[in-house]
Amino acid sequence: MGKKVRKESETPCKETFEPLPVEGKNPATVVLLLSSPEEDILVKACEAIHTFAEKGDENKVSLLGLGALEPLCQLISHDNKLVRRSALMALGIMTANSDVKSALKKIDVIPSIIDKLSLEEDVVVHEFATLCLASLSVDFVCKVQIFDSKGLPTLIQLLCSPDPDVKKNSLETIFNMVQDYQSRQAVHELGGIPQLLELLNSEFPVIQHLALRTLQNVTTDKDTRNTFREEQGFEKLMDILSNDFSDLHIEALQVVANCLNDSESFQLIHQGGGLTRLTEFIITPNITEIQSCAVKCIARVAQSAENRKLLHEQNVEKVLVELLSVSDVTNITSILTKMMCECVGFLCVSGGIPEIVQLLNNESLVLREAATQALSNLTHGNKLNAFAVYEAGGHEILVQQLYGNCAGTVANSAATLGNMAGQGVIRCSILLHGAMQALVEPLKSTNVQVLVNTTQCLAMLACDTELQTAGGLQPLVNLLRSYHKEVLHNACLAINVCASDEPTAVEMCRFGAVELLHEINQSVKRRSSVSKLAMTSLLNSNLSVKYSLTGHLSSTDIIRDGFYDAGKVSLWRSEDSDFRGTV
Repeated sequence: MGKKVRKESETPCKETFEPLPVEGKNPATVVLLLSSPEEDILVKACEAIHTFAEKGDENKVSLLGLGALEPLCQLISHDNKLVRRSALMALGIMTANSDVKSALKKIDVIPSIIDKLSLEEDVVVHEFATLCLASLSVDFVCKVQIFDSKGLPTLIQLLCSPDPDVKKNSLETIFNMVQDYQSRQAVHELGGIPQLLELLNSEFPVIQHLALRTLQNVTTDKDTRNTFREEQGFEKLMDILSNDFSDLHIEALQVVANCLNDSESFQLIHQGGGLTRLTEFIITPNITEIQSCAVKCIARVAQSAENRKLLHEQNVEKVLVELLSVSDVTNITSILTKMMCECVGFLCVSGGIPEIVQLLNNESLVLREAATQALSNLTHGNKLNAFAVYEAGGHEILVQQLYGNCAGTVANSAATLGNMAGQGVIRCSILLHGAMQALVEPLKSTNVQVLVNTTQCLAMLACDTELQTAGGLQPLVNLLRSYHKEVLHNACLAINVCASDEPTAVEMCRFGAVELLHEINQSVKRRSSVSKLAMTSLLNSNLSVKYSLTGHLSSTDIIRDGFYDAGKVSLWRSEDSDFRGTV
């Protein structure tokens, strides 16, 4: 038999399988198909994942756990257009889930998504690519990635897309990004203002709302406001404010409020009838949010003295004063009182002070604080306003406010009473209503502004032995230990005034006021002309202590009963010394 020879291998079969329908019911099986080399299978797998993910967050998280995210991120850059589109559709739906968003931050997929926004791609790709970016752009890190990947110029171009979903998603992404200053400036520099204004004419309310909210953010920048004005932005806003679509009025008014920081912008709005329209919004009942926004706009206008003249000519302040008496518009009255804090005297000519005084009895703590702040500013250096508060019975209510727990209200009340106490008649009435007793507790406060205003008020009110009887001398003397410059200054001022009463001066010496003042006057940083004056006043009202410390009396010092020579006393002594002056 001959030797067997191995046959050469035959040529591989070139025939393929007949089309095999794949029917997978398990998500894990479909995820495995994302690794298939066959494009048709990839498309069907992506479509199945898209459908499955649409049904809810639970399914999205399940797909994430099965590892669907990474292959989808790779497939959005596939050579086949159908594969790219299907993969982006699935990824766009999944990205709405917070867990998926967190996972995508680690994959660095944003540059690939932005690449899909080119004009070569179809509208569906644009829709789901921008949907991905809209979901991701709520995160700060993702916003930076979109910006650094030059996504903003492309997104601004897509605001002109014929597809409303692409517009909406692009606009939402831009809105999320302009929360940061860098992007706000870039939108203006890239010419985005005209496109944003054009979207105000959209037939879709969601796009109109997003456009207004985006404009609200970008118009905080002065240069952007100039461009907004040049692009007839105010005319477009007034068109919105003049129509019956009240759902857009709030956002439109918020944009107007930003622009009213510029006098030129206000003139344009005024010339276009905007001031009249704002007044109409204020007097419109049952639309509190719109009223509130309109009042904010007026508050911005009232920052300027020139603008306040125009407001007066339009009788705007009378309308605002009437609002103060409305009990169910707390937000509006709070804004209004704040406006009066910032624009002193704006409403006084129209008799607004009595209405503000009435707000001191309001149940709202926020509103009461705003009212006290308004009265503090209105009475500062203004005798007429001080008397207006007095005639409205405000001083009596303010004394009671000193017993409150709100530090702001207590500080403002003390400041107002101090402002009013410069008038003799008012001061007497304030004292008759128990101001000294009411000021004792604030003297123990840890709030610096409360202490500053309370000591200042004491300096204006202090007389006879009322503060001593109320138990306020000890906490007042304790404030000499403060290292806060203004608190110490006012405490010294109050002690100087109180020391004019001899029994009060003696009592303050007993509490250690002389020692503390001596220590202050020895300090280069803490001493002042007021601390020296306080020391002099204390010694002049307690001659025994003065003689013990200085060894002499002046020709103006009149010795009365009770004086005696206690001998020379040194203030430079140990901490455990029990010297507190003579009595």
